[in-house]
Amino acid sequence: MPLSEQEQRLLEEMERNLYRNDADFVQAVGGVRGRRPNYRAIVLGVLLAVAGAGALIAGVASQLLIIGVVGFALMFAGVLVAITPSKRGAATAAPAEAPAASRRGRGTTSGSFMDRMNERWDRRQDGQG
Repeated sequence: MPLSEQEQRLLEEMERNLYRNDADFVQAVGGVRGRRPNYRAIVLGVLLAVAGAGALIAGVASQLLIIGVVGFALMFAGVLVAITPSKRGAATAAPAEAPAASRRGRGTTSGSFMDRMNERWDRRQDGQG
């Protein structure tokens, strides 16, 4: 079921406020658009994880604890390298998104929107309590 025009405007205004006011939250949940995955880090992480699994299996087969521990550490490091976003990609993509979001939000009365929502919430709480 499609949204009405008023609901779409309200949703867009809420999204602009989220981008402007909660930039850390947006970055944490992956709201930065246009960022490419770092394929080099993913490949390196997978290779480390596979090498770590091999070392872990070799350590278990040869019953040498140190080889198994090193293998597990390699696997863990490989997974971290593969899933951690690169600092370079985040640094270049984040500023490109911020001006666009602030530019869109200047034309609207988004500050008063949040004030109205807070007032409505307070009125509801006062009416119930």
